[in-house]
Amino acid sequence: MNPPSSANTGHDVGWTPIAEEAMRAARVLHPESYQLPKPDRRRVLTVANQKGGVGKTTSAVNLAAALAVHGLKTLVVDLDPQGNASTALNVEHRSGTPSVYEVLLGEVTLADAAAVSEQSPNLFCVPATIDLAGAEIELVSMASRETRLKEALTSDAIDQLGVDYVFIDCPPSLGLLTVNAMVAAQEVLIPIQCEYYALEGLGQLLSNIELVQQHLNRELAVSTILLTMYDGRTKLADQVTQEVRNHFGEVVLKTVIPRSVKVSEAPGYGQTILAYDPGSRGALSYLDAAREIAERGVKNGENQ
Repeated sequence: MNPPSSANTGHDVGWTPIAEEAMRAARVLHPESYQLPKPDRRRVLTVANQKGGVGKTTSAVNLAAALAVHGLKTLVVDLDPQGNASTALNVEHRSGTPSVYEVLLGEVTLADAAAVSEQSPNLFCVPATIDLAGAEIELVSMASRETRLKEALTSDAIDQLGVDYVFIDCPPSLGLLTVNAMVAAQEVLIPIQCEYYALEGLGQLLSNIELVQQHLNRELAVSTILLTMYDGRTKLADQVTQEVRNHFGEVVLKTVIPRSVKVSEAPGYGQTILAYDPGSRGALSYLDAAREIAERGVKNGENQ
């Protein structure tokens, strides 16, 4: 079988798959040589999907880490009471630690609750503690209950950290915490797994986003869909991928995240996949996805 010509692939003459993989690995191992472009304005993305196990938290922390190691300051706001994003970034989240719970109540500022991840000086995290588990009930009786996070994530508050990207990791539900995240953001990033039930419940999520747009946050838009847990050995993965691309078009990133044992193992060691195994397919895929997001941020800014 002849290799594809450069005219068909868009690659320079001399391109080979091995050369491309080597270049991708070099970008992870030597990030200082491959800086990603800064967005024209700070981007706040809510990472949401009410289905559990779709790679939501995994995507939030690894995209944030990929942007951080390539020169962009990023903040992960862990809004999931399970605290999995905090675990993956290895930041303290025992009860009593200044966390997103106190931020929602207005007891501490964003800067006071934010901790620097040891994986990169550019990577910050506002952790979630067990206290957040009761926050949904407490928020019900509070004034401005849907805007508590927005009031904490003001431009001045984020400026204190100097971050370019904010990723808000939501719980797997459509409750008040998720609504708070959508009100505080300009963009929604939806991870969709390449499996049979991928689109189940997605209509409800999109309906909720539309309600938030109409009543609470007119700036909100679904800017990014990321396909996760792709298994190239199955026809089903290709069918789901094609169906999502046909339905959502350019919003879907070209990069897909493969199903990977390494990606699943990394949080158990308090690490993102980029720190745990930087040369793995999972790390390289998240790097590619982060680059797409960064490049889209610059293009969208030019089009405004």
